[in-house]
Amino acid sequence: MSDTDDKKPLTLSGRSKLEMKRPGTAAGQVRQSFSHGRSKTVTVEVKKKRGAAPARTKSFAEAAATETAQPAPVASPAPAQPSSAPADKGRVVLKALTDEEKAARAKALEGAKIASVEARKKAKEDAERRAGEEVQLEREREEAERREAEEAERKRVEELARKKAAEAAAVRLGEPETDEDASARAKPSARPEIKRPVAPRPRAGERRRGGKMTLTQALDDRERTRSLAAVRRQREREKRQARTGDSDAPKKVFREVVIPDTLTVQDLANRMTERGVDVIKALMKMGLMVAINETIDADTAELVVTEFGHRAKRVSKADVEIGFRAGDSEEDESLLVPRAPIVTVMGHVDHGKTSLLDALRATDVVAGEAGGITQHIGAYQVTLPSGAKITFLDTPGHEAFTSMRMRGATVTDIVVLVVAADDGIMPQTIEAINHAKAAKTPIIVAINKMDRPDADADRVRRDLLQQDLVVEELGGEVLAVEVSATKRTGLDKLEEAIVLQSEVLELKANPDRAAEGVVIEAKLDRGRGVVTTVLVQRGSLRVGDIVVAGAEWGKIRALVDDHGRQIDVLRPGEPAEVLGLNAAPEAGDEFGVVESEGRAREITGFRSGQARERGVALAATARGSVEDMFSKIGDTEKSMLPIIIKADVQGSLEAIRASLEKMSTNEVAVSVVHGGVGAINESDVTLAAASRALILGFNVRANVQARDRAKRDSLEIRYYSVIYNVVDDIKDLLSGMLKPAIKETMLGQARIKQVFAVSKVGKVAGCEVIEGVVRRGARARLLRDDVVVHEGVLAMLKHFKDDAREVRAGSECGIALENFHDYHEKDVIEAFEVEEIARTL
Repeated sequence: MSDTDDKKPLTLSGRSKLEMKRPGTAAGQVRQSFSHGRSKTVTVEVKKKRGAAPARTKSFAEAAATETAQPAPVASPAPAQPSSAPADKGRVVLKALTDEEKAARAKALEGAKIASVEARKKAKEDAERRAGEEVQLEREREEAERREAEEAERKRVEELARKKAAEAAAVRLGEPETDEDASARAKPSARPEIKRPVAPRPRAGERRRGGKMTLTQALDDRERTRSLAAVRRQREREKRQARTGDSDAPKKVFREVVIPDTLTVQDLANRMTERGVDVIKALMKMGLMVAINETIDADTAELVVTEFGHRAKRVSKADVEIGFRAGDSEEDESLLVPRAPIVTVMGHVDHGKTSLLDALRATDVVAGEAGGITQHIGAYQVTLPSGAKITFLDTPGHEAFTSMRMRGATVTDIVVLVVAADDGIMPQTIEAINHAKAAKTPIIVAINKMDRPDADADRVRRDLLQQDLVVEELGGEVLAVEVSATKRTGLDKLEEAIVLQSEVLELKANPDRAAEGVVIEAKLDRGRGVVTTVLVQRGSLRVGDIVVAGAEWGKIRALVDDHGRQIDVLRPGEPAEVLGLNAAPEAGDEFGVVESEGRAREITGFRSGQARERGVALAATARGSVEDMFSKIGDTEKSMLPIIIKADVQGSLEAIRASLEKMSTNEVAVSVVHGGVGAINESDVTLAAASRALILGFNVRANVQARDRAKRDSLEIRYYSVIYNVVDDIKDLLSGMLKPAIKETMLGQARIKQVFAVSKVGKVAGCEVIEGVVRRGARARLLRDDVVVHEGVLAMLKHFKDDAREVRAGSECGIALENFHDYHEKDVIEAFEVEEIARTL
């Protein structure tokens, strides 16, 4: 059906109904076959392609574009005509589009344009890529053809050389060339078998050939070539490596090597994954000749690690303590709250320190102190009428407690220096001032005993000037308060001075962190176990916390304040007794709270190891070098007094040990075999029996088993409650161990005038006493030309024929020395006496 027929109007020409043909379709008939020989004719429609539209008919898109470009004038809408009305012949009437349809069509056109541009761009990129691939393939193809040509040329040259060699071999064998040889040269594929001459036997290590060998096989030196696919894979691999930087060759791995304090060469090699031989070579270059199992230090190991290109990371055993005590450096100012000041009362012995504290606490502590002196640090807290709190530390004043006073001055905020108005500045007072200055702690002077008739406060103020302490009355900054502990006068002024000084210092702490502080004292109680007096400086200490104090640790079971009451929390600036440590720590040790028992064991294990190492080092230092040992051979050995000390608290033990060791001299010394806190037990007595030591008990007693064992082994146990008595008794014992001093007293001299021979006696010297007196039984020396020839005892002394007890100057006598008979005239006999004088320390 033609295009003209499609445009004719619809008419009812011989048909009973009106039909309209579908645009773009054509009708046809086909015969459809079924089973059993049946068939049927059916009519089908064939849809035409869109591209077959007439050229003169505008497309829908063009018509829309034309309509959009030239909009029709606005007019009133015409009445709609029925669809069955015939249209004008030769015209196509288009339906008007709405604004929404126009916008949709414009948007579709814009999307089509963008899609067309992207399609053209992608097609261009694909074309360029395919062109590049074709060029690359062409290059590879040309390269392969060139290699094939080279291979063919090489084979042709080898074939010619092989033919020439065959001809030369035939000439050497002297055999005429046969037709078979000629045909063999003409046809290389036909390889005639020839007989080889007998070859010598292969040497050792050479490969033995098996079977027959033809001339062609002997002269065939072709090598196996790589295939084109292998060459292509190799090139792709090289390109990939050049693009990504990868390589199939193994690369050296550089590691971070952890270096402890000491390690062996083998351990260092294992940490670096290097060969031990290479590490030893590196050390030899540094001038160190070491074996694989020898130990090297961390500095040398770090140099070796750097030389091999690795990264060194130094670690130490001491790293276990990192983060244990943070201190005040990490505190947030917003979390700090005011705390009670820590005041240490210091001064000379018997100047009234404890009495002053009694007056402040309104309790009688002096009655409980043996001998009227304080022999350990006491920690108390006083609440003032104003509500302010002050923590006091009472330190001993005896010279033996120097370390305790130094420890008290270190942990304190303010030092109250107690000076007796009737006694003035004393040696321990000066020592306390020096400790306070070393700790840079402010000092408040309390002039005590103002109730005495001979009290002179002005003299105390003047004496303080010699120690660079200028009080306010003399124009300085040091506060001085006159008090009387017995009359309880001036105490309010002293408390006001302490509160004023603490406000100037602005003492603050964070109570919401882990507790940190210092051990004031430690003792062993039979009923409660280890009792440790602590002072919290930062944070809060609670029951159940795990605490590390020095080389000891434990879980807190109870907290007891200075009034004997059990508490649950200990705030900053407050002292208390702690129960739960596994052993008594050293007085002055710092303590802190850790998060777990494992962490506590790590820290205490490290500190115990350090203590053992220090003990070994001190023992080695005491032994000295080999030269020192040889120089001491033949010298008089030092007399040692072995002692075992058991005390009630750690501070007293420390003071007694220091005082006794200070008594040692070049001839006698005190050897503290063992020192501990607690009662004297059977093991202490056993140790004393093994070392023949004296047992000293300071404020402690021996249990029943220890007393029985000491009585059975005849060991002496001495009990003391005042440190003065301990020092005096040990001094007397050491004095008794000293060798007496020898004092020689000159008696007189006698000159020999004639020598007589007496029967049954021997030779006797007839002498004249020229000086002093000569006594029988005295010590005598024989001098010949002022040189001592003999020294012995004057055995016989006669005046004429009678025995005489002594002969004075101007008289003659006969003298015979014991076991000596070689007398000469003009020899001089000198008589003298030796006196032994006891020595004291």
